[in-house]
Amino acid sequence: MRKVIVSAYDERWPNAFENAAAEIRSMLESNCLDVQHIGSTAVPGIAAKPVIDLLVIVSDIEAIDRFEEDFRKLGYQAKGENGLAGRRYYERGGNERTHHVHCYEQGNPEILRHLAFRDFLMVNPQVAEAYGELKMKLAKQYPLDIEQYINGKQAMVQEIEKKAIGEI
Repeated sequence: MRKVIVSAYDERWPNAFENAAAEIRSMLESNCLDVQHIGSTAVPGIAAKPVIDLLVIVSDIEAIDRFEEDFRKLGYQAKGENGLAGRRYYERGGNERTHHVHCYEQGNPEILRHLAFRDFLMVNPQVAEAYGELKMKLAKQYPLDIEQYINGKQAMVQEIEKKAIGEI
């Protein structure tokens, strides 16, 4: 059972992203079109689960499957689509996860959703702060129940996504 931990913003998160992104770019070479830092650790000042989320945009999602062993050598566990068609998902760190990698083929609408959410929080610090506070509260309320934590923030996530995508 994973403990739900949300912590104050850590100045080391951008560097952790850059290091992981460099490893992935190097490994995937020409199939990698871009790597973006997403999720709450990408938003300066916001409380977050201390897990770096990377959005990897590739030219061919099927080709990513050939890199499963390479991801493993970098410490990632392949999870396939993990519930989202068209995605390849990897986790690093086992029970103490440190990184999530979300791979999508260019043009997948999930790319826009992730980037719009991040960008909206970056330019709306009051919303970002409220979101961080909600996550802190939920982590304290449900320290051993990740599903309740996720469900508890779902309405706010959907509201932010709607506003973020509406601004594009």
